Amino acid sequence: MRLTSARIAWHDCFYQSRVSVLAVAEETAALGCSIQRTERDSRTYVAMHQAVCGRIQKAIQTLPLHLRTFGDWMYSPLATDDQKDFAEALIYQMTHIKFEMTLKKKEKARAVARAVLFRYRRMHQGGQSEGIDPLAKPEHFRKWVELECGVKLSEFNFVREWEEYIDACFNVCNDLDRDALKPVAQLIGSMRQAA
Repeated sequence: MRLTSARIAWHDCFYQSRVSVLAVAEETAALGCSIQRTERDSRTYVAMHQAVCGRIQKAIQTLPLHLRTFGDWMYSPLATDDQKDFAEALIYQMTHIKFEMTLKKKEKARAVARAVLFRYRRMHQGGQSEGIDPLAKPEHFRKWVELECGVKLSEFNFVREWEEYIDACFNVCNDLDRDALKPVAQLIGSMRQAA
């Protein structure tokens, strides 16, 4: 396991390398039956990896539910649609209370918050926040919101109408991300000091 960042550690502590499903299916098709194998991987680095994974997973479990769910959606290879929905609702709830909006605009704001979380996740996956922003241009942002959420945002005054809200959503994402990664980062720091 690479302990280069809390984001990578979060991902790797839930990832188990296994034989590909397609390779197993190909073997089954070629032989006409499946073969049971009782293989144990008892190499030292596997045991060390599992021990470190356990410590990181324990640190993640100390988080409150909303931070753990946000972090799982961002970095876990086992992320679910329920976690995605929860994270989107969390971003929307934490951001929209700061703004006075009509009911119609609140529905659009929910779609905008969803797009911001999509952007944030794509930009921060990979461990070092080195991802490319897929919706950096307003026209790409509006098109994504329309295709994914079915909400049409006006191209006229888009920046004036939504820039402050989008920035607030990004700030909420940053705050949640920082708080979710804090125990993992502290653990990695203490492990590096001990080594």
